[in-house]
Amino acid sequence: MAGKLRTAGLLIAFSFCCTLGAAVTHGQQKAPAGDWRYYGGDAGSNKYSSLDQIKAENVGKAKVAWTWDSPDVPLQTANRALGSFAYETTPLAVGGTLYTTTSLAQVAAIDGATGKQLWLFNPESYKAGRPTNLGFVHRGLAYWTDGRQERLYLAAHDAYLYAIDAKSGKTISEFGEGGRVNLAAAIPLAVNARNYTMTSPPVICRDVVIVGSSISDGPQNKEAPRGDVQAFDLRTGKPAWIFHAIPQAGEFGNDTWENDSWKYTGNANVWTLMSTDEELGYVYLPMSTPTNDWYGGHRLGDGLFAECLVCVDATTGKRVWHFQTVHHGVWDYDLPGAPVLCDIKVDGKSIKAVAQITKTGFTFVFDRVTGKSVWPIEERPVPPSKVAGEKLSPTQPFPTKPAPYELQGSTEENVIDFTPELRAEGLAILKTYDYGPLFTPPTEKGTLNLPGWAGGANWWGAAFDPDSGLLCIPSIQMPISVQLIKPDAARSNLNFIRGGGGFGAPVNGPRGLPLFKPPYGRITAIDLNTGDHAWMIPHGDGPREKVSEIAGKDVGPLGSGGGGPLMTKTLLFVGQGGGGRGGRAGGGANVLRAFDKASGKVVAEIAISAPPSGTPMTYLAGGKQYIVLATQDRKLVAIGLTE
Repeated sequence: MAGKLRTAGLLIAFSFCCTLGAAVTHGQQKAPAGDWRYYGGDAGSNKYSSLDQIKAENVGKAKVAWTWDSPDVPLQTANRALGSFAYETTPLAVGGTLYTTTSLAQVAAIDGATGKQLWLFNPESYKAGRPTNLGFVHRGLAYWTDGRQERLYLAAHDAYLYAIDAKSGKTISEFGEGGRVNLAAAIPLAVNARNYTMTSPPVICRDVVIVGSSISDGPQNKEAPRGDVQAFDLRTGKPAWIFHAIPQAGEFGNDTWENDSWKYTGNANVWTLMSTDEELGYVYLPMSTPTNDWYGGHRLGDGLFAECLVCVDATTGKRVWHFQTVHHGVWDYDLPGAPVLCDIKVDGKSIKAVAQITKTGFTFVFDRVTGKSVWPIEERPVPPSKVAGEKLSPTQPFPTKPAPYELQGSTEENVIDFTPELRAEGLAILKTYDYGPLFTPPTEKGTLNLPGWAGGANWWGAAFDPDSGLLCIPSIQMPISVQLIKPDAARSNLNFIRGGGGFGAPVNGPRGLPLFKPPYGRITAIDLNTGDHAWMIPHGDGPREKVSEIAGKDVGPLGSGGGGPLMTKTLLFVGQGGGGRGGRAGGGANVLRAFDKASGKVVAEIAISAPPSGTPMTYLAGGKQYIVLATQDRKLVAIGLTE
């Protein structure tokens, strides 16, 4: 039956025919070229702008024009319990005004030319307690206008959806109850903030606002809140539909959950960014791993729609098509970034495509209308589990194109080899764990995962250049060790949990170096018209100096990670700094780096005061182009050309 469902995931549902016949009756207005009205630049998350004032010839003259300090700072100074490890917002820009969130989910309007704050809205969502998983981390807003009204939609940490007037910063009283909707109300077992929260912005399509969720990744019990995706009328806040992340009785995919595990299993949520196609009326949902991330003995079967890319009808919430990128996942290989909707031409055929990047280093490319894969995807055998009660899928999907953009598998071949001595030391360390190719499962001894749960691509996603067809993906290696242990039966009804908490432990190699081969952070450009890699570069130096000293020669840049990509008409921009979520392979200068799009060659480095922690965006204010990104010291930094 599971094989039939995998095939069915590539077929379009009946609702497709109905949707094409329906008139497009939406209020969202087309944005001017100088605006940035979506987290990903446009509804399809291309992270692209046609602005070209800042270009190769003058980017070396670009400097910091203004900075804005987060209003979280005084609150966090007064109360250390409100502290946050990262500031991951990407502002929106409308008519020269920026709209941004803070780590504590405050909302501010800022003059894009000067950095002056225009208004501040504080929902005080932090009073619900410290949010699950990442704590106080928040990424942004959704914007909507019908040409008369302008609204912002905030999914806050207290699991409420707020509608805010973009001009005044006041809540819209007719939306929900007093301007907000309780997102936890319809989700069984959800408790606001404690095990169910929001970190990423909602999306808007066909007059509904669609919201995902962040659900605890370190459960003590097999029963957990489901990651159902909810939609609400954007004017009134009335519920429009719910898509069940774990199909309930009588729904398609329910029989992929054996022993009635669908009744209690949770998660499989969309914690990251979503994308929409207003013309088709479709929403693209990147789903995550079900409860729990590392052991599936309580939820046997392939488990739809966990770790699927799901296309749903924006008006009804009904599934149009899906593809499961990991069957019965036990690696925390959530789909981490927004699907990129792009138009490509393959073998002379124009395709409305969607490209989904992953933590594994794969890029899955589909026709976004039908769900048919652009290049063949093969089901290949993978290692079985040694753990009692576990039953893994015997195969996993491997795209034949594009090739992976990250090192895959904790294998001997991938161990560090700058010198014979380092390689011998690295192999000795490797053999203290269970190890093997991609999809080698967790064990009670401890298994090395490469990439790990934070490796490959992540929430910052990819950027697409419509001029060249290049998809540019920043990624990091991030190996982890995962050891399964039996929990205290008095506190947990799970057979196994990951030892040491909900996330994997970092892995150290010989002499404090990484265990595996570089690059430890890289940027890969894939030509989506051919499926081939156009170029790949290490991003940052990483432990270059230390390795060069040991090797007796300059080994060149080794990569140390960075942040999200911004594509413009002229250049590719990616931030890089010492520390932060970008990687553990070493530090480096804090810069916004500009690259030649065609070759990946570094064109310029623009110094900033702290590591970048958000994805950059660009806009026009007063006729001048600016690039803004969030930094680790809780600032927004605006970069522009000097006079």
